[in-house]
Amino acid sequence: MPQSRRILTYAIAAAAAVTAGIALPPGAAAAAPPAATSDFNGDGYADLAVGVPDGTVDGRAGAGYVNVVRGGPRGVGAHGSIRVTQATPEVPGTPEAGDRFGASVALTDLNGDGIAELLAGAPGEDVTDRGRDAGTVLVVGGSRTGPGPGSTVLTGPSPSAAYGTSVAAAHLTGGDNKTIVIGGTDKVVARVIQGEDSLVTTVVAAPMGGRAPALATGDFDSDGTADLAVAYWTAGRPHTQSHVRLWKWDAERSAFANFWNTDNAGVTALAAGDFDGDGRDDLALGECREIADENIDDPCGPERLAKGGGIHIHYGSRAGGSFGSRAQTLNQDTAGVPGAAEDGDRFGAALAVADVNRDGRDDLVAGAPGEAIGSKAEAGAAWLLRGGAKGLLDAGGRADSVAWNQDTPGVPGVAEAGDAFGAATATADHDADRVPDVTVGAPGENASLGAAWLLPKGSAGGSLAFSPRTLGLPYLSTAQKYGNPLTSR
Repeated sequence: MPQSRRILTYAIAAAAAVTAGIALPPGAAAAAPPAATSDFNGDGYADLAVGVPDGTVDGRAGAGYVNVVRGGPRGVGAHGSIRVTQATPEVPGTPEAGDRFGASVALTDLNGDGIAELLAGAPGEDVTDRGRDAGTVLVVGGSRTGPGPGSTVLTGPSPSAAYGTSVAAAHLTGGDNKTIVIGGTDKVVARVIQGEDSLVTTVVAAPMGGRAPALATGDFDSDGTADLAVAYWTAGRPHTQSHVRLWKWDAERSAFANFWNTDNAGVTALAAGDFDGDGRDDLALGECREIADENIDDPCGPERLAKGGGIHIHYGSRAGGSFGSRAQTLNQDTAGVPGAAEDGDRFGAALAVADVNRDGRDDLVAGAPGEAIGSKAEAGAAWLLRGGAKGLLDAGGRADSVAWNQDTPGVPGVAEAGDAFGAATATADHDADRVPDVTVGAPGENASLGAAWLLPKGSAGGSLAFSPRTLGLPYLSTAQKYGNPLTSR
């Protein structure tokens, strides 16, 4: 990163409405927001945001960008895309080497006008008077004509704070406006937007092992308002600890209150969904492994199911009940899950949720970027694990699932060592046929240029691949690692 510091200055378009200091496109005064959308260009189709933090911008390696891939009648990958960088007009800042803009991404309708805004983290951003790698999260408005006004959501307070390593947004306070949650170095903070006002509050501060805290949102206590799930862990720095914690908004204290924990579980990914169709949100812990020095409470289920990466699911309970008292665990040695559990598979390192088969129960998409395909180490794979009456496993402990990799019939490409297919996953109805589609990223594809695959309706049939090359993006000779992270829905 350059040694120079700078202050982020930008003009806010006069027509843009402003919610608590965050510039949003016209429509912010709309009433209660509709269901979440990832339609960035307002054409009625869900789009896909691909973060490319390793991408080169204006010759600056690792400045990073976000590629918003348009949905349409043929899904994503066939209708073009928009490249958003800090050189894009009205996006705050300037692209500099190592900014890593796009390290975290979210497409979410913040103001309820039916058009999604883009949230993008740049944890390597240097900020004047705050220091090197203070980090920042930016919001960029969507519109029919391209990226709209942008502004800064929050910048890190000090050197190496690395705000923007992870990001999420949801209606966490019960109001019309969404709360933006930001992960940084050893900290998770939230910008709570309430009408024309906002406040910034720390959710949790603790050693996190230098990793981005995993974030997910869902109504885990069945009170009608979304809650926040946070996972983090560290080993021996300064001591071994690992936690998955649930937080809810306490209006009286104007702060987040912790109401549920499972300790000693090291988790790479989190995802919320109603896997058993009972109307209550469940929480999936991806690539769950026990970190504690002693076996205290089997936080990831039976230890044998952690081999190669295990997925541990805590199921929701009725209002006033105990969340997570019912749990299931599975890995590649579970009946009905294709493959075999092997060390280094990283099963569950990426998770996404949608009701792909439209049976009223959510399904879980899980990636395993370390999976070997034949002799091809770390070629990667992904699974669709279907929900059922008992959840992701039936009464006999069997799963209903299908797996994909680049050697699967109908899936373009060839599995090669290091492709890391399954490093990221996302779901959305990109062709507006009311059936969710699945997207899988492979940042190691083509000597780490990277690529992503659309699996329409969660099937290999009709699938297609897209990459910086097919989308006409620049710097095709560099290792952009396109395809991780992904976000949609």
